This record gives sequence, structure tokens and C-alpha cells, in this order.
Amino acid sequence: MVELIVGKKGKGKTKVLLDKVNGAIKNVNGSIVYLDKSTKHMYELNNKIRLIDVSGYPIINADEFVGFICGIISQDHDLEQIYLDSFLTTAKLEGLDISGTLEQLEEIGEKFGISFIISVSLDKEEIPAEFQDKIATAL
Repeated sequence: MVELIVGKKGKGKTKVLLDKVNGAIKNVNGSIVYLDKSTKHMYELNNKIRLIDVSGYPIINADEFVGFICGIISQDHDLEQIYLDSFLTTAKLEGLDISGTLEQLEEIGEKFGISFIISVSLDKEEIPAEFQDKIATAL
């Protein structure tokens, strides 16, 4: 499953994502991973949530980012949710079409029973038509 939180930069997507992840920790039996472009929000996350600073890894393109996600999943069989902040930056998709990567994440989520909650710095109208129904919050 893919769920999108959309809006231009500075609209408050990260706050929505942080509130969502900290609320989710009470309702999941497995583990939660939060991917971000830095460790800036480390102290705003519940200590049961694993924060991964993606900028510390040599990811060059979206395909490598998806491989990185698969590596995380392969190491944690209890993983239930992955939160992706700054998606365009961490997935190396700035200025590119996000459809293919979102489709891959949707397939991975279905196969392994993982929910992806993703913050995307685009307006609702800029999200591809096939993912309009995945928008949970538009700011």
C-alpha cells in the first residue's frame, strides 16, 4: 500500500508525517522505519522507530533507491510500515516522473505486506492520475 502526503515545500508535510508515524507506533505489532535526507527529526520520533539517514548512502538514482528499500525489507521480517520524508530528494526523483518508482513501491508493499507513507513536494495536481486515489493529505 502506498499513501501520499502532498504539497509544495514548506507546507507542513513533515509535521503531518511525524504525527502519523508517532501515532502509528501504538497500533503496529511489527517495526517501523522512517527514511529521511538527514537526522534533523531524530528527537521528534518515538525511540521505537528506526530512523535511516539516506544521504549517508551512495544512492545515485531511483532504481538504486528501490534496491535500498528492498535491502531494508530483507533484513527485517517484522517490518510493517516505511515512512519516506523528502521523497523526491531521497529517491533521486527531483524533476523526474515519479510514476515508475511509486508503482514499484506499491508492488513491493503488496508482496511483503508493508505500507509506504510518503511525503512528496508536489501539488495534488502534479501527482500522476493513477496515484490521485493514494493521496491521504494534500496541503
